Amino acid sequence: MAENTKHRTGTREQWRAERIELLEQEKELTRRADELTAKRTALPWVPVEKDYAFETPDGQATLPDLFAGRSQLITYHMMNPGCPSCGSLVDSLDGVTAHLQGHDVAVAVVCRYPLEDIVAFGKRQGWTLPLVSSQGSDFNADFQVFYDEEALAAGAEHNFTALPLGPEYAPVDAPGMSAFVREGDSVLHTYSAYTRGLDVLNGALQWLDRAPLGRNEPDGPGWMKLRTEYETVDGG
Repeated sequence: MAENTKHRTGTREQWRAERIELLEQEKELTRRADELTAKRTALPWVPVEKDYAFETPDGQATLPDLFAGRSQLITYHMMNPGCPSCGSLVDSLDGVTAHLQGHDVAVAVVCRYPLEDIVAFGKRQGWTLPLVSSQGSDFNADFQVFYDEEALAAGAEHNFTALPLGPEYAPVDAPGMSAFVREGDSVLHTYSAYTRGLDVLNGALQWLDRAPLGRNEPDGPGWMKLRTEYETVDGG
């Protein structure tokens, strides 16, 4: 197999030498990531002064309700039911929800589409984490993941930079995540991330980055599929 590969080959000694060099760079990246984590948690907290209404399988809920008695909350802003890239990230989040809850962190997937569509999509994907509809609320717009014609005409911002889209592109949904903390009766916004800032939260991408061909994106953007749409090999 190695004789026919298009990738360069080498001896075990060559591989080991280059792997050790790469390891030093990986360690530096880890140290830098630790520094960024400290800066992330040191960001100022901003009080959330608007009341938001959500629809959940248990009825209407407020933002404080989504904490489910915990002191912290992480929300994933899902673009729409059926979005493959959002689906792959929520797969990862669903797998660690129990661990987050065990560390006093509530989790909610928030989408502005009707609740019945969101719940049906989640059931098809086998998710067990909380799924919430923000339809009719300003939540998605306020946290820069939804833009209507008026917002785009006024000069919208996404990922903290100007969004170069005119009102003719409305409506626009975008993925993202936001974190909140609760102190008494107050809810404060602590962090949000968008675009490539979500990559590190997607377990599938992190594993692919360590596979021989990396992400191997033959179809360009949007190449991820829903977990239910992959063809299996030998029943695997």
